[in-house]
Amino acid sequence: MKYKNPIIAGFNPDPSICRVGDDFYLVTSTFEFFPGVPIYHSKNLVNWELINYCLTTDSQLSLENAEASGGIYAPTIRYYDGVFFMTTTNVSTGGNFIVHTKDIYGKWSEPAYVDQGGIDPSLFWDDDGACYFVSNGIDENGKIAIFLCTLDPFTGKKHTPTKLISYGCGGRYPEAPHIYKINGYYYLMLAEGGTEYGHMETMQRSKNIYGPYEKCPHNPILSHRDTPGPIQATGHADIVEDQNGNWWLVCLAIRPIKNMQLHHIGRESFLAPVVWKDGWPIVGNNGTIDFEMEGNLPGPSVQAVSRDFCDNFENDKLNLKWSFVRNPRKENYILEKGSITLKGGDSLSAPLARPTMIALRQEEFNVEATVQLNGEIKCGQCSGLSAYYNGDYHYDIFVTKEQDSYKVCLRKRVADIEVISASRVIDYKDAIKLKLIANDEWYAFYYENDGELIELGKGATSLLSTEVNGRSFTGTFLGVFSENGDIGVTNVTVSCK
Repeated sequence: MKYKNPIIAGFNPDPSICRVGDDFYLVTSTFEFFPGVPIYHSKNLVNWELINYCLTTDSQLSLENAEASGGIYAPTIRYYDGVFFMTTTNVSTGGNFIVHTKDIYGKWSEPAYVDQGGIDPSLFWDDDGACYFVSNGIDENGKIAIFLCTLDPFTGKKHTPTKLISYGCGGRYPEAPHIYKINGYYYLMLAEGGTEYGHMETMQRSKNIYGPYEKCPHNPILSHRDTPGPIQATGHADIVEDQNGNWWLVCLAIRPIKNMQLHHIGRESFLAPVVWKDGWPIVGNNGTIDFEMEGNLPGPSVQAVSRDFCDNFENDKLNLKWSFVRNPRKENYILEKGSITLKGGDSLSAPLARPTMIALRQEEFNVEATVQLNGEIKCGQCSGLSAYYNGDYHYDIFVTKEQDSYKVCLRKRVADIEVISASRVIDYKDAIKLKLIANDEWYAFYYENDGELIELGKGATSLLSTEVNGRSFTGTFLGVFSENGDIGVTNVTVSCK
């Protein structure tokens, strides 16, 4: 059966997967965005539905001190003896921790913190029921390595001291360790090479969980580092066996802007079949993946994937796809049947801002987003639509008032430069429609006047890219926001081409 990648588009990096019967569950990283760690469900590994988040309260997830690309790093999801466990790292507050639940659709526990450093933790249960906690970290000589201990996954209390088990397979930044036991061997799978264009996945195995580990003779088992093309940075993977005995790998990858080594819509989740030969895994097309692949998928037939979105705010709860920058001030969001009121908060550019903004992951290069705004605009207020990467990199079209006139403005924030690149006086009558049309090169911003869409200006997608804005791990969101005043929102639509 043929299927298409990415399986989960837009900013959804560091996928981890588990199976319960014929149900698959997948989680990804969220960094400084709230709620934390989305949970996706699938029956066939291709059609995924967002069903919940692991971290939904301020006590579970503190992001107030999370700088851009701080907060929640790579999670791992596992299921053991009727309980779901998720372990991850809050690099801004607290370090490594574990949460658990018996109801994947319900609320997860409070964090149980683990006294083991590093990032990218994972869990493994051996045949005797012992639970192992594995993460990367720094040895006594300052070298990155992989460490292991046993613990109580409900409390985080360690049962054995932390022990160094591997330095990886020679690539820089060995991380994202996962342990599996298959046919009597303990397999240790790692991401190496950094999460950029040298990214790769490696495999080792041992008869003893503490090692020594022998390296797979055809490492890396997955990498596009020497493969030019539209898919790059493959790695940070997890594997799962389906109910039919077939193996699969989920990993992150990026889609760079055409003819550029730049990407702006984030690291996404991809799927590849795995076969075993001579005790070692062969991933996809002998270690590479493609946009269209084939495998013996489990479950129901694959359905065409639509990434369009529409929200008229008719439900009594906000759609799960909306995210916030850091912990939201809940009083700034008033959801009523048919509308949501955004009460003006921080500037999008303020350091460690908690702006009043609801935001959606941009899932395709070619996208159109429209928002209907309603209500009085006060002097100094800015309410509108944003292409938002982080507080230092965003483009915003907004309505404002200066003395007795109303204007629609295009603001560009790039590094430490913030300018109003275009503005026009408008006849504002308590309602306006704003629109963004994007392709792989440009964001174009429009406003509606007497039923006609008028282009206000453009911003280059390349300036919102990860490579331009430095050490960052997220992706562009399409957000509706308000600063220094309240605005009503009655309709948001996103169409992916």
